[in-house]
Amino acid sequence: MPPTDSMFLLAENRDHPMHVGGLQLFVPPEGAGPEYVRDMLDAFRQTDNISPLFRKRPGEPVGTRWKSDETIDYDHHVRHSAVPSPGRIRELLQLTSRWHGSLLDRRRPLWEAHVVEGLQDGRIAVYTKVHHAMVDGVSALRLMQRSLSEDPDAQDCLPPWALPARKPSGDKRGFDPMALVRTGAGAAGDIAGLLPAGLKIANQIIREGDITLPRAPKTILNGSIGGARRFAAQSWEIERIQRVAKSSATTLNDVVLAMVSGALRDYLLEQHALPDEPMTAMVPVSLSLRAESAGKDTGTGNATGAIIVNLATDREQGATRLEEISYSSRQAKKILSDLTPTQILAFSALQMLPLALTPIPGFVKYTNPPFNVVVSNVPGPKNDMYFNGSRLDGMYPVSIVTDGLALNITLTSRAGYLDFGLIGCRRSVPHLQRLLTHLETALAELEKAWG
Repeated sequence: MPPTDSMFLLAENRDHPMHVGGLQLFVPPEGAGPEYVRDMLDAFRQTDNISPLFRKRPGEPVGTRWKSDETIDYDHHVRHSAVPSPGRIRELLQLTSRWHGSLLDRRRPLWEAHVVEGLQDGRIAVYTKVHHAMVDGVSALRLMQRSLSEDPDAQDCLPPWALPARKPSGDKRGFDPMALVRTGAGAAGDIAGLLPAGLKIANQIIREGDITLPRAPKTILNGSIGGARRFAAQSWEIERIQRVAKSSATTLNDVVLAMVSGALRDYLLEQHALPDEPMTAMVPVSLSLRAESAGKDTGTGNATGAIIVNLATDREQGATRLEEISYSSRQAKKILSDLTPTQILAFSALQMLPLALTPIPGFVKYTNPPFNVVVSNVPGPKNDMYFNGSRLDGMYPVSIVTDGLALNITLTSRAGYLDFGLIGCRRSVPHLQRLLTHLETALAELEKAWG
């Protein structure tokens, strides 16, 4: 077993489940009868050509080798569930929270899928989770997308575990903080390039004087966590966010960060826990897109770096927060503009290093966090997608939280919508679902400010 895989198994305990997941909603095709869900479940369980990736389980001693199961107990891995009455999305999210907070059985391949019926609007839900030792969050979303088709009449779609295990292709702007930590170990080997890069970065920080550094104020989101989770999810029309971005001469990601900023501010004010200093977020930077615009070839491999952005939560007005967020983002990207991809990876991993130190007793309690929250945007399908006739109507990422990082916000685009998935420690982030209301309030404020 590679050390990068064993790291997630060895770091896992009851309070720190190390799996990533996703919740998908489907609208059944016209004419679907009462046995439709049962037929879908049977199709999931009768798949013969299961990927080697989904046959893997850890051997003994844990963290040293992988073993492969020849037979798969589908009744264990693919489960049939129903939401309790009255069958609202609220009940579905409660189930998802419970499932995501439980550990996977290490005596079996490390994945589960739950096919859920009983929603009052007639939709079908599928919640899937896979251990981070097997796949990262971005790759997991890619596997799910690859199991779908743009053809509403196609009947040959297979579940993700039936697909061949190959490296996902395409844009990789999605952000996986823990993967970046381990990737940085290899990137940091480029010592010759890092020294002048470090001097350049230090010189710019001194010269500009307004670069957001990896040191954030302590908040209730940045302490130790327990094992129980709370999950919240909602979709927003991309067109609304793009209109604000166009009117304010900012980017879609800037507006998303301004939504998060406004939501966190209102939420922490409710909890009487808003810090006087502005909070910060770790966000992804696409190296491949930057290189393409400059006419360079990035080659293959990791194409994602990370920057820290000032969320300006100390500002009362949403328009002012958006302006400061956009400026902070531009300044952070300016630092990276002349660095090589390897240098960017090493610089990004250095900013993430405190996450690797959180298991040390007392580290989280007595130190300031490098940032307060991760906000990750994973590009998804631009057109309507289907699974054997059922239209995809929601695709919400469910990520990982750790000590010092009790809230994670991941979103993905889908046919005109941005699907937000918020996962948090149930104890450290009380009433997490209130953030959804505050996200809408923040967007409405920005729409009013920018016409």
